[in-house]
Formats: sequence, structure tokens, C-alpha cells
Amino acid sequence: MRTNFDQLLEAGAHFGHLKRKWNPAMAPYIYMERNGIHIIDLNKTALKIEEAAEALKNLARSGRKVLFVGTKKQAQEVVAARAQEVGMPYITERWAGGMLTNFPTIRKAVKKMSQIDKMTSDGTLDNVSKREKLQIARQREKLEKNLGSIADMTRLPSAVFVVDVIKEKIAVAEANRLGIPVFGIVDTNSNPNNIDFVIPANDDATKAIDVILGAVCDAIKEGLEERKVEKADENAAEAQAAEEAPAPKERRQRIRKAAPKAEAEKVAEAKAPEAKEEPKAEEAE
Repeated sequence: MRTNFDQLLEAGAHFGHLKRKWNPAMAPYIYMERNGIHIIDLNKTALKIEEAAEALKNLARSGRKVLFVGTKKQAQEVVAARAQEVGMPYITERWAGGMLTNFPTIRKAVKKMSQIDKMTSDGTLDNVSKREKLQIARQREKLEKNLGSIADMTRLPSAVFVVDVIKEKIAVAEANRLGIPVFGIVDTNSNPNNIDFVIPANDDATKAIDVILGAVCDAIKEGLEERKVEKADENAAEAQAAEEAPAPKERRQRIRKAAPKAEAEKVAEAKAPEAKEEPKAEEAE
């Protein structure tokens, strides 16, 4: 297992919310209640982490992207660090409404950053006033803060991983609307029904978030490594096939040599019926 009971216990992943704040849909994942606080069954948490990790590994192996979302203070640094490790897009600032459902508009904003960078490099900004230059710089800084981490995401992600499904309810709703699978760390006060891969755990503890993200990102790394190996094998097979195939010049020579022979065979076939008919004419005489 990539993560175990002891790791989760040490990280405090078992602490849920107050009993009075619970969501009844989380009942299957609650082990007990202690001092008015629900305790999450970490055996089920570990099992769910494995299921999510396997699914994410398969996505990475097929070359698809997973968008990580964690805008709460406890998750921001962890989400950014883990997503960068595996080269996946992430959102740790405010979730912009329509980031998925209105993706073309988001892409235009990302292209705006590229245009500003180009203007800076080719000296175009040198021809504008100091005030305009300052406004453009502030616009670039704002875009970088909110969208810089998804600059390389040229298409919709194949999955979304969220930390705290209540905090990221807009992201979850947009993913559900588009049919994008949602992976989520779900606490005892949350509704797991809209989450495709539920990981029941404390979503307020930075250590717990790090342990869970570490496990799933390790799986993504494995998927990426397997993809590299598969690509290398494919390239080797293509190179071998290219070496074994005759060169274009050799093919042309073979075709030229074969053409007269084929033509002669056609002529022979055309004359063959005439030769067979001559004896019949003599018999008739």
C-alpha cells in the first residue's frame, strides 16, 4: 500500500467534525463518536486512497491531465508542491466561476498573459506611457496569480481532485455538469454523493492532506513512468520497422525490374487463348 493506517493516524486524518455538524451520507465512513466529535474509519480511508490512486495512475499513463484544486489556507502550499512534482495543473487561489464550463474564455485570459510577455520581450511596452505600463504590469500579475498554474492546460482536464468538497463546491458542480470525474477529500460534514472517488478524511489538517496527496501523486508518477517506457518501446519498434523496410530508391528499382516481367506475363496470357483455338479450326476443316 502506498499509505497505511499508521501514517494516516499520525497525520490526524481520522478527526472529523462535531457530531451536530455531520452529514448523514458520511455514515458508512464514520467509525465512532468521541467527545462529541466523529472519528473516521481509517481502514476505509486507506482503501479509498488505493482506489483513487489506481484510477489516477491509469489517467496519467494514458497521457491525460488531472486538475488539483485546494484554495483553503491549509491546502494551498501542499497542493501546489505536489501538483508541480507531477507536472499537473492546479488552482490554489480563488476558483474563477466558469473555469471549466466557460473554458474558452479562461484560455483567452491565459493567452493575454502570453501577449503581455511578448510585448515586454519585443520592446512594445517601451512605447507606452508609464501609467499604461504600470496598469499592464498589474494585469499580468493578477492573471499570473489566478491562472498561471493552468497556463499549460490547453484543454479540459480528464479529472478534478479537490480538497474540501464544500469549499470547492463550484468546481465540483462544474465538473459534474461536464461529466468530468471528481476525486475528493471528504470530511464528515460534507456530502459525498457528487464525488466519484471519495476519500474520507480530515480536510482541515495540512499533514493529512499531504499524506493523501503524496500517495496519489506517487501513483501518478508511476503512470507517467510507464507511459515513458511504452513510448520508448513504440519508438524503438518504429525505428526497427523503418530499418527493415526497403529504402525508397530500392523500392523504385524493384518496381522497375518487376514491371517488364509483369508486362510479359500479360502478353503471354493474351496470346494463350489464340493458341488454344487454332487446333479447333483444323479439326473443323
